[in-house]
Amino acid sequence: MAQIPYLDGTGRLTTLYVDGKPFHARSGEIHNSSSSDLEYMDRKVWPALRGMNMNCVVAPIYWECVEPEEGKFDFSLIDGLLEQARRENMRLVLLWFGLWKNSSSTYVPEWVKTDHQRFSYVKAAGKKPTLFINGVAHRIITPLCKAAVEADAKAFSAVMRHLKEVDDEHTVITMQVENEIGVIGSARDHSKLAEAAFAQPVPAALAEAFGVTGTWAEAFGKDADEIFMAWHYGQAVEKIVQAGKAELPLPMYVNAWLEQQPWTPGSYPSGGPQFKMHKVWRTAAPSIDFFAPDIYVDHYRAVCDEYASDGNPLFIPEVRQTADTVAFYLYAVGKHNAICFAPFGVEDMAGGDAVMDEETLHILNISADAMQAGNNAGALLGDVYGKVASMEDLVEKVHREGKIHGFLEISGERSEVVHLSHMDLTFSYGDMFTPKKPGIPAAGGLVIELGDYEFVVLATGCTLTWSAPEGSPLSFDILSKEEGHFENGKWVRGRILNGDEQYRNTFGRQAELIKFKLNPYRD
Repeated sequence: MAQIPYLDGTGRLTTLYVDGKPFHARSGEIHNSSSSDLEYMDRKVWPALRGMNMNCVVAPIYWECVEPEEGKFDFSLIDGLLEQARRENMRLVLLWFGLWKNSSSTYVPEWVKTDHQRFSYVKAAGKKPTLFINGVAHRIITPLCKAAVEADAKAFSAVMRHLKEVDDEHTVITMQVENEIGVIGSARDHSKLAEAAFAQPVPAALAEAFGVTGTWAEAFGKDADEIFMAWHYGQAVEKIVQAGKAELPLPMYVNAWLEQQPWTPGSYPSGGPQFKMHKVWRTAAPSIDFFAPDIYVDHYRAVCDEYASDGNPLFIPEVRQTADTVAFYLYAVGKHNAICFAPFGVEDMAGGDAVMDEETLHILNISADAMQAGNNAGALLGDVYGKVASMEDLVEKVHREGKIHGFLEISGERSEVVHLSHMDLTFSYGDMFTPKKPGIPAAGGLVIELGDYEFVVLATGCTLTWSAPEGSPLSFDILSKEEGHFENGKWVRGRILNGDEQYRNTFGRQAELIKFKLNPYRD
């Protein structure tokens, strides 16, 4: 059996290896319920994904399907998904919908939901302890319930043991453990279990990591509720991850529902692996390999920059499927060497009917605009996926050498300067002569330095100009400008654009790949 998928490196230089080779997931996450029906997958999902130049699908698997009766396991959905993915020449990132999905406990088996003595739930403070998401009641099994965590860990370990037995081809490359963990509707759990634990001193490992003493309230003040939940969720996930890795140690991660308005714990899942909680989570759950953001907020670039810091590789298992997707992808690859990029509900991007209606999005505090692909977004993403696929080895190489740069439009800014070794490139958003109109997709791209005055640009929605660094006496004209593509890391020239095309270097809605070679001279 070949070596299982593994991670090597740290931060931006982290590489996921599959069958001993670097693997970057040009991916998409399917809707929550799609993989619960193999016939639906064959009829609706796989046909929509063909032609998008994807090499990976992010797909849920469900505790309620795996263990419909306690101790009796059914892996037929997983086996069918593996068979379909292999037929489609796809790898899989599997999402374990166990105790928690979008904060709630909706995917636990019925035998868990109906056993109110054995399995206990999060309670809000006050006389009416029911939790609500935008007015809709929901239930969350508390991470302090040992019986629940042990039952989840048992099921997850059974899944990983089964994958070890049936997945010699390494179709599954990583595992997401739970989904968007945290408490919605309250800053923390106020159940009897939680109240007793909250009154105790902070655990020694956490006290040492933060240099604090005393009870949770004494040690962390106004942040105590959120840190308390992060610790206990982290401890629960650590037990589940350890049980799974004991069977098959694939890379495993947790994903985050990000902070958003009104910016208070409980309006987003309190205790989840949001960026500010990473130190708590690392202390509580050292077996987790990395943290991943689900990006539906407007400040995409800032989220990428945060999650690609402090040694954490950038892995995006969910991102909104808007017309901005191409620019978002190029920034993630060019700036941060993203391991994975996956628009959510990817099957919709091929022109199918949207699964999530506006009311559902409102409950999840997601703007309806975030799920409106439109404007041929699926074809455009497939096109740029294909272009990046042809240059993946080069991208890996130039990241190690520091010769690749990513840029992305920031709201309110007209342009961005990318500093190369011997020149500055200015990317004006939209049209350098006309202010950008509202509603136009974001501009973005990547630049690869091939030599002192030679570079490749893959970009969308911008216009390029160049200049010498400040203080330099040099000017530049174009030696050559070429369309083309890469094959096995080598540039294959298409049209030579040395005529009228030299005078305006504009990149349109469809991402364009152009190689420039400039001629430096002194005036």
